[in-house]
Amino acid sequence: MLSADTARPGEIVWAGVDMKMDPDWHTYWKNSGEAGLPTKIKWTLPPGITAGDIQWPLPDKFPPVEVTTYGYKNETMLLVPLTIASNVAAGPIDLKANVSWLECKDECIPANQDVEATLTIGAETKTSADAAAIDSWKQKTPQAQDDWTINMWWEDLSQSDLRGLHIAGHHPNQTEISPTNFDFYPDANDNYDVQPQTQIIKNEDGFDFELVKPFKKYSGDWPHKISGIMVYTDARSGTRVGFSVDTTVPHLTVMLMSLHAPADTDGVSPHLNAGGTPALPLMLLYAFIGGLILNVMPCVLPVIALKILGFVSEARSEPRRVRNLGLIYALGVLASFLALAGIVIGVEAAGHRAGWGMQFGNPVFVVCLAILVTLVALNLFGVFEVTPGGAVMDTAGKLASKHGASGAFFNGILATALATPCTAPVLATALGFAFSQNDRVIIVLIFLFVGLGLATPYVLLSSNPALLKFLPRPGPWMQRFKIAMGFPMLATVVWLFDVATADYGDRVFWLGVFLVILSLAAWIFGEFIQRSRSGKGIALAIILILLAGGYAYALEDRLNWRAMPAESTASNIETEGGIDWQPWSADAVAQARAAGKPVLVDFTARWCVTCNAIVKPALENNIIAARLKAMGAVPLLADYTRTPAEMTDEIAKYGGAGVPLVVIFPKKSAISGHRPAPTLPVAIAFQL
Repeated sequence: MLSADTARPGEIVWAGVDMKMDPDWHTYWKNSGEAGLPTKIKWTLPPGITAGDIQWPLPDKFPPVEVTTYGYKNETMLLVPLTIASNVAAGPIDLKANVSWLECKDECIPANQDVEATLTIGAETKTSADAAAIDSWKQKTPQAQDDWTINMWWEDLSQSDLRGLHIAGHHPNQTEISPTNFDFYPDANDNYDVQPQTQIIKNEDGFDFELVKPFKKYSGDWPHKISGIMVYTDARSGTRVGFSVDTTVPHLTVMLMSLHAPADTDGVSPHLNAGGTPALPLMLLYAFIGGLILNVMPCVLPVIALKILGFVSEARSEPRRVRNLGLIYALGVLASFLALAGIVIGVEAAGHRAGWGMQFGNPVFVVCLAILVTLVALNLFGVFEVTPGGAVMDTAGKLASKHGASGAFFNGILATALATPCTAPVLATALGFAFSQNDRVIIVLIFLFVGLGLATPYVLLSSNPALLKFLPRPGPWMQRFKIAMGFPMLATVVWLFDVATADYGDRVFWLGVFLVILSLAAWIFGEFIQRSRSGKGIALAIILILLAGGYAYALEDRLNWRAMPAESTASNIETEGGIDWQPWSADAVAQARAAGKPVLVDFTARWCVTCNAIVKPALENNIIAARLKAMGAVPLLADYTRTPAEMTDEIAKYGGAGVPLVVIFPKKSAISGHRPAPTLPVAIAFQL
């Protein structure tokens, strides 16, 4: 049947395939479930007529003893939109289709039937006698999601192929729609199956419903999107209602630490486990693995490129020389981590608390590193050459790309400097353990094992001549590769420039001016001192004038780079991803929990690459925002960019050493009125 007898070119006409079944017999939905087959329609249409997808009415769920299926009994109408092209000629046209289905009772019988209808193309549209029936069946198909907010999340982060899928939803006008008896019918997928069993959860987080469906994965990765229909009953009319769902399931790669409050306090005083302090050997293993992972973090990638270039250059040298260079690189890494350990010990001895990446809270360090990395990039571009005995100005760039002992050692230092704004998985636990220790030997050991992890791949490669044989032979391509590697270094400069903006604001423009002056001086040095036979004196004078003038005017006068900016009392909070972030403070957490609201705290920093590349996109999306809003949760943003002491102390409470760190507090009412037992969870912290 058709919704119109006559239709105009360019319009859509609905075709309805009315299927009536004998008592106790049924056909199947597009996802038949654990048995059966969906009905299919194969069209034979004239040119200019296009059939769309079948619009399926809400199915029933048939739960016999052995299997569960989705389908229809008594009667159903499958609807298909037919689009008429604008150039179809006037007159009658024949629409034909073959419908095949499987009809089951105690046994199943396959069947098929040819159907056809005639549609007239004319100057005006005339509805058919079947239009009302077709419209009534349209109302039985899944409707738009409208004001429903649907969230899905995994019950756990286990690696088995079976896990629980939580599905929860909220509607702002639930009293008007009176929903009950929720269920989820999934679309069919060859890689996974959302199984039919439904566990209803009593939800206290502001959702109107929450249910758990067993999720079975057959192949591939865990899906990021799951589609199907939500079905519920309108309690006022008793009718079934449904709407389509296509929801993202967030994937967070995190390490979970359960935090507990001791029996004699009301606050949050965490322990890494209920049995006491973690064993030192385990923490050393975590430190080593974390250091290994740092090699693939975005902070260190520019230096890795330089190491590859160095290995290629030295691959055909004497094996002993290659091995020694690998050991010297490791020595540079270990010396740098020893220096960091010394700084941590010194800060702690001065009565302050140290944190991982704390040097990036010092704007002077950021400016110096930006200048250093700029010189490295210019050297890779060939602006000035690497020659023995060069002047002071080319020292940093020369060391970074030189393939001898000094270059290997300096690359180890540079890799460490660029690694510290990144926190790798597993590393956070080891660092948190180190920063919580009063024993200086333990602090040194943890830092040395992180350094060993960072350096080990290069030591192994340089110690195995057989592996070096797989590297390409040196050639002209190396010069092009060297230039190409200058661009990651420039990207690092841009990142450091952005970090400096947090301290200098609009004045950071003058740091850019100085870097341009520095680049000009480097070019003059390369062109007129290294590559020219005459005019070296004039060139050197110009270089000194440029550097002295640029430093005095751009850095000292305009940027005022050595003056530590005052601590800002205003919070530069932006509302992103639908989350209305508020500035963090211990009082803000206490007030929100006292009001009976859960709290999410994101400890982050502008210089933290992991925070901005992984954690921020995971948190600031519409799904998380909707869930926080439905729970009435208070999202607080703790800006650790300047590494304020109170935040360092707060992070240390959760066994952390720096950012990123995400802490979730339950409602205060969950623990109010009595002192919690030692094993009562009062917060959950996520740290990479």
